[in-house]
Amino acid sequence: MSAEPTTDPAEASTTVTLDLTHPADHVWELIGGFGSLPDWLPYITDSRLDRGGRLRTLTNADGGVIVERLETYDASARSYGYSIAQAPFPVRGYRSTLQVVDRGDGGSRVEWSGTFTPHGATADEAIALFEGIYRDGLAALADTLARPRA
Repeated sequence: MSAEPTTDPAEASTTVTLDLTHPADHVWELIGGFGSLPDWLPYITDSRLDRGGRLRTLTNADGGVIVERLETYDASARSYGYSIAQAPFPVRGYRSTLQVVDRGDGGSRVEWSGTFTPHGATADEAIALFEGIYRDGLAALADTLARPRA
């Protein structure tokens, strides 16, 4: 007898947020560029933009490659949305949004969310995967912001 993860045809989603004492504009300056992941996310060692900045090819610390497509960009809302064109993740139809919200008290909230259809994994497994990515990424952002600016 063998067991394999079931493919759940239902769409799943997850969101991770981080409250910061830094002003929203300061945080957006760091993370708002579609090619800026290596500036604040140590796991991503390289980001190359193609197709007029609408496609990014990311290389991670293990040499893996992820290709993402910019779907929406709104600098005034401090938000961009992207989809995955190529990645080793057990999902289809992945769409994500990264946004920085002004809390009104001089601080900000970063919201990283994703919607996807699990493929080759259960919904719980896919959700746990992306929650971990978002949580680790936002922790790295907090660490980057805590360091003195060069």
